[in-house]
Amino acid sequence: MREINSQEITKNIKEMCIEANHFLSSDMKKVFDNAKLNEKSPLGCQILEQLDENLKIAGEDTIPICQDTGMAVVFIDIGQDVHIIGNNLEDAINEGVRQGYVEGYLRKSVVKDPLIRENTKDNTPAVIHYNIVPGENIKITVAPKGFGSENMSRVFMLKPADGIEGVKDAVITAVKDAGPNACPPMVVGVGIGGTFEKCAILAKKALARPADSDSNIEYVKEMEKELLNRINKLGIGPGGLGGTQTALAVNIETYPTHIAGLPVAINICCHVNRHVTRTI
Repeated sequence: MREINSQEITKNIKEMCIEANHFLSSDMKKVFDNAKLNEKSPLGCQILEQLDENLKIAGEDTIPICQDTGMAVVFIDIGQDVHIIGNNLEDAINEGVRQGYVEGYLRKSVVKDPLIRENTKDNTPAVIHYNIVPGENIKITVAPKGFGSENMSRVFMLKPADGIEGVKDAVITAVKDAGPNACPPMVVGVGIGGTFEKCAILAKKALARPADSDSNIEYVKEMEKELLNRINKLGIGPGGLGGTQTALAVNIETYPTHIAGLPVAINICCHVNRHVTRTI
């Protein structure tokens, strides 16, 4: 049994919130640079150059990549042989978010009640997804999510007979409906299977997967490539102003489901798709 002090979790999450909001991850830089090489539209190329300049200034001057520094989404995989000492785990996570957003001078965008709308002034609470795994480590992914793209999310409760083509059509429909509102070029996270809420979590988790990686399931890998190609033929383009690079990646996660259902969720993220992962 390995002991990990909750203060270590708080410290790492604080740093990760700041890092995610100031620096583009290496996987996103790779697919973004690839988009710059492949964009055919002169205006699209100009938009990508402007976005690239913004990324460089953010990194060099340590200012946020985007004014919407997001709601903190945290995926935490806890080894079953870990004993957390100190503060309550959820309090430790939220304290890390609080410190990151307050001390990092990041925009506080969270309200206490969804209808009364009073700001919490420290961007807490985070949205936390826990997972118990074998081992004695804790793996943390912090993925701040802006709501320009979050508001473009969709869930489709398809019939099993809709099959793979129905899933593809749902993804294309969601991207078409999002248009310029998700700040393209975008990353498209797709969750297939489970239940109503499970497919949505899968889609969110898909966004945190490296954008330059492929699914290890062959048919899913082929579907990712096909959908990326189809999306980039929609003509939405960088900034929604037309072009050949509407999406940088399509990441799909799947899960077993009921014989009577085929849930599909689409969670779109903008061109920065912020995510940082660390293992303690």
